[in-house]
Amino acid sequence: MPQTRVKICGLNTRESVMAAAEAGAAYVGFNFVQRSPRYVDIESARRLAVEVPVGVAKVALTLDATDDELDGIVGAVPIDMLQLHGAEAPERVAEVKARFGLPVMKAVGIADEGDLAALDSYAKIADQLLVDTKPPRSGDLPGGTGLTFDWRLVANRRWSVPWMLAGGLTPGNVGEAIRLTGARQVDVASGVESAPGVKDPDLIRAFLAAA
Repeated sequence: MPQTRVKICGLNTRESVMAAAEAGAAYVGFNFVQRSPRYVDIESARRLAVEVPVGVAKVALTLDATDDELDGIVGAVPIDMLQLHGAEAPERVAEVKARFGLPVMKAVGIADEGDLAALDSYAKIADQLLVDTKPPRSGDLPGGTGLTFDWRLVANRRWSVPWMLAGGLTPGNVGEAIRLTGARQVDVASGVESAPGVKDPDLIRAFLAAA
């Protein structure tokens, strides 16, 4: 079975970036959503991004960002991919791709079978899909909730672009999630933290080993 590619998202310290890279992460994610406990400002993200070893993709997580906001990130931080984690329509995804010339990963929240059609729509536009748990209506965060969805909904499904499984993954359940879904890529944020926004290098290493 091919090795699973792992994205560690919401990194905000040099120690956590290095732990992710040294443990074999394929992607590191920087969260630019200000209300998130994983938020990192542009200057801090720039300093962290230049430390990332060659070969590890640097991803900027944004939420319904304006062109000006994306200009600020892309102009200052040497990122490799934009992750759109809001309510961006397929047309907006296409606009962002055209304007910035970077690969775009679109996050799609899943709660039940009715949510799967959106994945087909975005697969026609985005370079990658992030299949995540749909946040509760009362919540104000688009992801990083620590909640899983019914993985059987996407078991062994394939789209025309690569996809990544997210939502409540931990060192303890990621192996089962991969077996159940056939995911070749997985994403984790809260599942490798000792407190909200505080990455634990030991948990990062354990997650990579389990995946």
